[in-house]
Amino acid sequence: MDFLFRARKKISKFLKAFFSKRQSRIGIYGPPNAGKTTLANRIVRDWTGDALGPVSEVPHETRRARRKEGIVITGNNGGSITIDIVDTPGVTTKIDYKEFLEYGLEKDEAVKRAREATEGVAEAMHWLREDINGVIYMLDSTLDPFLQVNIMMVGIIESRSLPVIIVANKIDLPDAAPQRIKSAFPQHPVISISGLEGSNVEELYEKMVEYFG
Repeated sequence: MDFLFRARKKISKFLKAFFSKRQSRIGIYGPPNAGKTTLANRIVRDWTGDALGPVSEVPHETRRARRKEGIVITGNNGGSITIDIVDTPGVTTKIDYKEFLEYGLEKDEAVKRAREATEGVAEAMHWLREDINGVIYMLDSTLDPFLQVNIMMVGIIESRSLPVIIVANKIDLPDAAPQRIKSAFPQHPVISISGLEGSNVEELYEKMVEYFG
């Protein structure tokens, strides 16, 4: 009987670990144009050979959360994680259709995009409250970090005690200052990368395995 009990216990432990890994959802959050989709595409491409969504200089190009399931990321020490990566719309307090007019869109299309982007932000926040297990917080290292942070989003992250990796993106640009982001958030790991060029993404993968595993 002891043998059967131990066997059941091992099977139960294995199944719990297996399904918890499969259900791990890592959300890429941050302000518009911080490089969230660029990073999401790089992660998906590096580990699956696929892609997640289009990238554009127009703000709020991502207007609905996109998820790629079952991505296995391995570290140099042999550890690994299996995650679903979720690319979310840029989180901001207000989306004005006039933003889109500056990029040559007609008013009707601009209004439509603004409405879709607003709905997308609400969806992203719902996911954060209910379905996300860890957060990659993308910030543009050429801008003031405090002007990019959404207080409501930070509140949700803290209330759920979610693990967070902050990514200081766009270090390929001449006015990048990732140290400002590191100084602003000493309580979290900060990884400086260029999502566009792929610089330092290996360090990010190592930190993801360590932090989200």
